Amino acid sequence: MMVLVLTASPPGLRGDLTKWLLEISPGVFVGNVNKRVREKLWARVQTMCQEGRALLVHSSTNEQRLEFHVHDHSWQPTDLDGITVMKRPTKRRTAQTRTGWSTARGQRRARRASWMRRYDGGNDESASETP
Repeated sequence: MMVLVLTASPPGLRGDLTKWLLEISPGVFVGNVNKRVREKLWARVQTMCQEGRALLVHSSTNEQRLEFHVHDHSWQPTDLDGITVMKRPTKRRTAQTRTGWSTARGQRRARRASWMRRYDGGNDESASETP
């Protein structure tokens, strides 16, 4: 059993794949073909699908009973202790040095200052006087 997902593929490739597989949704093909046919189809997908992306999932004899192949895709299959997982790229944050205080701290200071003005009656001189 195999599932092939195409994104931004040429119409000729989609028509060619319908000879061997069923297109159950636009760009999603499923079928039950032998290993030789699957490898030939995957080679054809890689050559014809230059601008688009392709993802192939097929049955295998490993622990997961699945195997993944990708073409021009940002997610990559990665072996993690015998289990294949799809590794997503992370957005790398640039080191930003923030200067000053946070917005929340400024809002807290403003609330506290307004409360102190109400409590003191707006008289700032009383706080600076010493007994």
